[in-house]
Amino acid sequence: MSRLLRAAAAYFGLVFGAGFVLGAIRVPLLVPKLGVRTAELIEMPVMCGVIFFAARWVVRHFVLCSLGSRITVGLVAFGLLVAAELGLAFAMQGLDPVAYVGSRDPVSGTAYALAILLFAFLPSLLGPANERRPAVH
Repeated sequence: MSRLLRAAAAYFGLVFGAGFVLGAIRVPLLVPKLGVRTAELIEMPVMCGVIFFAARWVVRHFVLCSLGSRITVGLVAFGLLVAAELGLAFAMQGLDPVAYVGSRDPVSGTAYALAILLFAFLPSLLGPANERRPAVH
């Protein structure tokens, strides 16, 4: 079980860290010029790429062979991400969970919600290389 927790923590850390760095760029540089919605939507494809590569790395590095282990890692990492997001919203803006969700832009907030669902379930979709079926000729 500790291997799964380490995998979930690594997955969370990679994606959250990248999001933190991109946010530090997005907020001062893009938001004043383009607005919150556009800036967040520009960042979204980059974050989806980060999610994909982080999920693939975690599945391979921690040898998550079973579907159950990959689902567990994705859901635990998702829980860590939601807790970190809500904790930061409270610590930095004084927003409770309902106020934080309500403060999100309806368009970019929906895109964000879909991205974190992708984050939660992508490890379960990326089986290890040895599970791939050979091409049929």
